[in-house]
Amino acid sequence: MEMQQFYYDNKIVKKFIYATLLWGIVGFSVGLLLAFMFLFPSMTEGIPWLSFGRLRPLHTNAVIFAFVGNAIFAGVYYSLQRLLKARMASNFLSNFNFWGWQLIIVTAAITLPLGYTTSKEYAELEWPIDIAIALVWVAFGANMIWTILKRRQRHLYVAIWFYLATFVTVAVLHIFNSLELPVSFLKSYSVYAGVQDALVQWWYGHNAVAFFLTTPFLGLMYYFVPKAANRPIYSYRLSIVHFWSLIFIYIWAGPHHLLYSALPDWAQNLGVAFSVMLIAPSWGGMINGLLTLRGAWDKVRVDPVLKFMVVAITGYGMATFEGPMLSLKNINAVAHFSDWIIAHVHVGALAWNGFLTFGMLYWLVPRMFKTKLYSKGLANLHFWIGTLGIVMYTLPMYVAGVTQALMWKQFNPDGTLTYGNFLETVAEIIPMYWMRAIGGSLYILGALVMLYNIVKTIKSGSKVTDELAEAPALTKVSKYRTAGETWHTWIERKPVKLTIYATIAILIGGMVQIIPTLLVKSNIPTITSVKPYTPLELEGRDLYIREGCVGCHSQMIRPFRSEVERYGEYAKAGEFVYDHPFLWGSKRTGPDLLRVGGKYNDNWHLNHLYDPQSTSPGSIMPSYKWLLRNKLDKSNIEDKMKAMVTLGVPYTKEDIANAQANMDAQGKKIQESLYADPDFVKNYEADKKYAEENGEAFVEMKDREIVAVIAYLQRLGTDIKVKDVEDQLTSKN
Repeated sequence: MEMQQFYYDNKIVKKFIYATLLWGIVGFSVGLLLAFMFLFPSMTEGIPWLSFGRLRPLHTNAVIFAFVGNAIFAGVYYSLQRLLKARMASNFLSNFNFWGWQLIIVTAAITLPLGYTTSKEYAELEWPIDIAIALVWVAFGANMIWTILKRRQRHLYVAIWFYLATFVTVAVLHIFNSLELPVSFLKSYSVYAGVQDALVQWWYGHNAVAFFLTTPFLGLMYYFVPKAANRPIYSYRLSIVHFWSLIFIYIWAGPHHLLYSALPDWAQNLGVAFSVMLIAPSWGGMINGLLTLRGAWDKVRVDPVLKFMVVAITGYGMATFEGPMLSLKNINAVAHFSDWIIAHVHVGALAWNGFLTFGMLYWLVPRMFKTKLYSKGLANLHFWIGTLGIVMYTLPMYVAGVTQALMWKQFNPDGTLTYGNFLETVAEIIPMYWMRAIGGSLYILGALVMLYNIVKTIKSGSKVTDELAEAPALTKVSKYRTAGETWHTWIERKPVKLTIYATIAILIGGMVQIIPTLLVKSNIPTITSVKPYTPLELEGRDLYIREGCVGCHSQMIRPFRSEVERYGEYAKAGEFVYDHPFLWGSKRTGPDLLRVGGKYNDNWHLNHLYDPQSTSPGSIMPSYKWLLRNKLDKSNIEDKMKAMVTLGVPYTKEDIANAQANMDAQGKKIQESLYADPDFVKNYEADKKYAEENGEAFVEMKDREIVAVIAYLQRLGTDIKVKDVEDQLTSKN
């Protein structure tokens, strides 16, 4: 049989390795900064682009898409070529993938701290960047599929099944969740509203975890664990069951993020049922990975690569057991909105994604640079520091989460809340935040040890060159199943059919959940008293989004006695029909704000945003002093309202024509209420004097950003009266 010679493209792998190392340190560093902000909320005071609300999405995007994303590409480009016995089909597409992805990351690192965000979890980037992501992702997928079609290895190994499912599903998720109507170059509104937006977002959000943080890493596990252990994968049959059951079931589980919310019960219950079923395929993958090491445990004890991989797979097993458990309604009722979820997420991120990446890099770099790892001792040190960091990060967060939930729900014998002041729960868990910061410090210290070790390894090695390889050309066989060939063996040599079947498997769950919620009006009962936001309130809502307030405050009161007693009447689906995007939140570092309108006067809100501790002693909320100085940009309000009309919000032509006048009138009312406070008048005079002394144009209070934010906050929850709503819903039924 004639052998063909070709070269593996190692240079593209090297580029992604370098990017993984760089962005890993950046993402971890921002996360550590955020952890210390819980302890020192004023540490970046007065610097808008370093505020917690703006840096939080930067941290999540940097870790998920920069660190993990580049690790995925490095592992896929290395393993795919060797599994297919073929060079990547297009050098141009490979490099377009690399440079395009880095440009997207840099753009995110600039726009998010500047406040350009959609506010949707893991999908905060604005519409031009979303388009760029789609283009680069398609280039990656096209290059991968093209390479598969010109392969010299007939059957596709299990890792490639996961790579294909990742490409298809992430593309579908990203496109449908990112459907938005642009208002300007870096401002858009989600085409979905309220309950519908929440369902689509968590269909995306949960499956971004599933198909960006899980399935590609399972593919990497199936390749690199056998390579590092020098043993075959434990069970081929188990890998088949693992793959198909995982991709089919995972896509249904998104609604478990919205339990006890205004989402229809049938959608919530579907999410719960499929989440519980998810344990089986998830643990099937964990078992397949760990049992691959059977007979190699002596090697695990001395090989840091395998140590990282064992802890990674174990972390995957822990996270994928805990996830279905958290989707049970009785457990979710305790855990949701608390720091328990933070612990759960970081078991997956730090152990599964982080440690598998570290193990992969320790295995890859010496082979790429044709040398030995500089120091096994340092790699082992990294392993133990990192493991201790994970434990010290996650365990205190579990304690904090349970503490929060129990305190939130505790009642006195007379029926009043034992801890009526939300800040009592915050003060109780500050020691846990200290331990988290220490754990995070250890984890990043381990990453820095790895960086030093790998840099020294690279320096001791030789220049990375394309690697010569040879394999026989692929011979043609019947397109039909041959005698004795199983269905799956046949499908493994039919990549197009495999991709189509995988696409069908992931589309079923999404279609069953999303289409009825979007098209069946009875799923979202309307409330006639709910009106669109005024122009000033709409601007205030956009500022609320810009500052990332949704990262710490929810707007979803669940039908629990404790929450109704603490915050007010539970949320109704019809309240959110004009919310583009929805702002239900996923974490309560501060109290829920759905019914905050009218609870405090305007001056309280101004003082709270200027100096939170002055109104709420013990608060860990940072100040937003710039809102008091910044002039409100009203130039786009007409375009924003026109966009809302396109999305179904019933603004009239007169509403749009009179927007400026209405904003001015509402702003004057708030300004007058602020002036009624003697202390504010003193501050106002001091502010005016400050402007004069610094040669700045003095801006009337009604024209400042703070007034728009106050207008929005004072609107929240004021549209409905419980009895009126009950009467409306009864009459409709």
